Amino acid sequence: MKISQLTLVMVMAIGVAALAGCETNPYTGRSQLLMTSVSEEMKMGAQAYDQVKSDPKMRPSQDPREIEPVKRVAARIVEAAKRSKYAEMAKQFQWEVTIIKDDKTANAFALPGGKMAVYTGIFSMAKTEAGLAAVMGHEVVHALARHGAERMSQGQLTNATLQVVGAAAGAAGGGGMLGQAAMAALGVGAQVGVLLPFSRKHESEADYIGILLAADAGYDPRESVALWERMGQMSGGGVPSEFMSTHPSHETRIDQLKQWMPEAMAIYQTKPPVPAALLPVVQ
Repeated sequence: MKISQLTLVMVMAIGVAALAGCETNPYTGRSQLLMTSVSEEMKMGAQAYDQVKSDPKMRPSQDPREIEPVKRVAARIVEAAKRSKYAEMAKQFQWEVTIIKDDKTANAFALPGGKMAVYTGIFSMAKTEAGLAAVMGHEVVHALARHGAERMSQGQLTNATLQVVGAAAGAAGGGGMLGQAAMAALGVGAQVGVLLPFSRKHESEADYIGILLAADAGYDPRESVALWERMGQMSGGGVPSEFMSTHPSHETRIDQLKQWMPEAMAIYQTKPPVPAALLPVVQ
């Protein structure tokens, strides 16, 4: 492909991006590419939640000792979200939380629209309701900050750009194969250069805003550092190289949380503190 053709391709790709909506994260000032509406995201979130709950392998907890602390934390985090810079969206969401009885899975999620799930396996890492607040604050931010929609939008734009580049390459007699210049412009097929770094930004953004929500809910934000220290110990020292990982390393996460802690503590110190009650012990 000639340079002039590559330039045309990039102009066309920029045109595709221009058709998409852009928003700015109210906490970090980061610009976000968004190609779906909030109502569409909420519908997708509800559908995904229904699929999770209808999975025959998914067993909801029946134990009040597991259900009650999760619901307490969820309620406080949601109320904090309704006071946050995401208040308008948080008030639109139909919040709901399911506690999944799976002591081997240390996980939790929040979907667009406010549907949440917490697996009992996270209790051993969270240890206390304050630790769980750090987890749930993080997951709620993913939904409120529209990180899922942003990832989908990035994928849609990437696919559209690849189609444009492929068409131009075919017209130039390239047989549909991308030239090295086009591949470099896209970040080697987009995987390393486009998608993964954005995902790490999402994780860090959720960590930062999540501890602010937890602090506003009355939970000690310092528990987030203890949580990730335990995560590091239980996972054998961290995740693969940050360059090829969608998640920051445990060490990076802890360093960042410590940097943000003064801001979170300033919020926490204005709130009536919530006792850091212990979560149930799971096997």
